[in-house]
Amino acid sequence: MKIKITKQSGIYTLTSEQILPISLKEAWEFFTVPTNLDKITPDEMNFHITNNPGSETYQGQIITYKIGIFPLVKSNWITEITHLVKEKFFVDEQRFGPYAMWHHEHHFAEMQDGKVKMTDIVNFKMPLGLFGDLIAGKAVRNKVKFIFESRYKILEEIIK
Repeated sequence: MKIKITKQSGIYTLTSEQILPISLKEAWEFFTVPTNLDKITPDEMNFHITNNPGSETYQGQIITYKIGIFPLVKSNWITEITHLVKEKFFVDEQRFGPYAMWHHEHHFAEMQDGKVKMTDIVNFKMPLGLFGDLIAGKAVRNKVKFIFESRYKILEEIIK
């Protein structure tokens, strides 16, 4: 598991890499079904898609969620799929939600052995600038890292 978080100019960047023992086509088909996000998000996040995004991801798609950001605190979250190149990558960006900025790139690359290298690059910024960063930056950074560590473990279990 390779997950790291860096920070520059108030923007956090999480990079996560995972090798999946499936074909590029299978990986693309799994990760571009919006409702599969429910399957790979840890239960502790109280994450639920609240609209009906359909059965496949497309550029311009809006997906709405409710997510538990802290114990007993839920937030509405709206993302848009802003870029998509089939079997290569797609990008979701927050339009409304708990972050000042959220930009998540999902990259897929076929390896020589037929497996897929999946790379997530998430850039996010805390609300309320420096104040928000001081108050909740460490907790949020740890929560985002926890989500991707959990996702890694969940994918290890469901994709064999």
